[in-house]
Amino acid sequence: MILSQVKRRVYTNNPTPIERLSRLSEILGGPTIYIKRDDLTGLTGGGNKTRKLEFLMADAIAKGADTIITAGALQSNHCRLTLAAAVKEGLKCHLVLEEGKQQPFDPKANGNQLLFTLLGAEQLHIVSEGTDVNEKAEEVALELKAQGRNPYVIPVGGSNEIGVLGYVRCAEEMVSQCNDLQITFKDVIVASGSAGTHAGLALGFYRAHAPFKVKGINVSRPNDTQQPKVEDLLQSTAKFLEMENVPTNLIECYDEYVGGGYTIPTDEMIEAVKLLARTEGILLDAVYTGKVMAGLIDFIRKGNYTKEDAVLFVHTGGAPSLSAYSYLFQS
Repeated sequence: MILSQVKRRVYTNNPTPIERLSRLSEILGGPTIYIKRDDLTGLTGGGNKTRKLEFLMADAIAKGADTIITAGALQSNHCRLTLAAAVKEGLKCHLVLEEGKQQPFDPKANGNQLLFTLLGAEQLHIVSEGTDVNEKAEEVALELKAQGRNPYVIPVGGSNEIGVLGYVRCAEEMVSQCNDLQITFKDVIVASGSAGTHAGLALGFYRAHAPFKVKGINVSRPNDTQQPKVEDLLQSTAKFLEMENVPTNLIECYDEYVGGGYTIPTDEMIEAVKLLARTEGILLDAVYTGKVMAGLIDFIRKGNYTKEDAVLFVHTGGAPSLSAYSYLFQS
């Protein structure tokens, strides 16, 4: 299947830049670090989910949806961007939000929760930790259907075969940029959470015959559950694209940087967020990119790279949620 034949809305008009992090590279004394600025995608605050939503919202519109339903944590970047896409398309939006171990619901919370209100979510459904939020989203859909509505459910993170196409396409974009810059990266470092971005890049690079190795830094699960999750999504997306005989060894996951679990801060994450802000003026977030950068810093300190190597850090966004974690960075 030709990717350009799949229906897509356009929320980001230009390729997001690849920038060299000269000061960070010098301070760490390892490889030359570059950053793919997918925090600069379209919709409110930007982030990786925008690329997935271009395909997901096109599918929703094609199916005549009048309401979008999705789910995530209380400070979910995915929920923020899904709501923003729904607003842009003139659709209603319901969000299922799961409380965390250290994060009970606070109606006055800042960060993405403030944006849920500002952007006008039709309803927030707050559920306790451990709830199957995708199942709850389907329950909400049934309730809306009973009212004569036509809801469209987007899974957590937008990570299904349609959403993953956003990062298959991004991989093609990155290959073109690297050709223009005449750079070959030893590794591409990315968050591995709901699995769509990780699976999409790995499949996209394979599809484009690019030599880049994608290393996913887990943000929520140990390898024994995360690895098969990403692999299964990659293979199902390959089937959707009518690709045959896709290897089963394209996925690498690293779970040493999860800490106490999803949304639970680590000292290494705090160091990483402060370091990038103070060397390059770029903001990471406390849940995803901060832990991913902590992983990359650890790789470098362990001597995994030489000074001749180049590595690419994929910035998947999330800075709008930082204000909800301000207590971590005030010292």
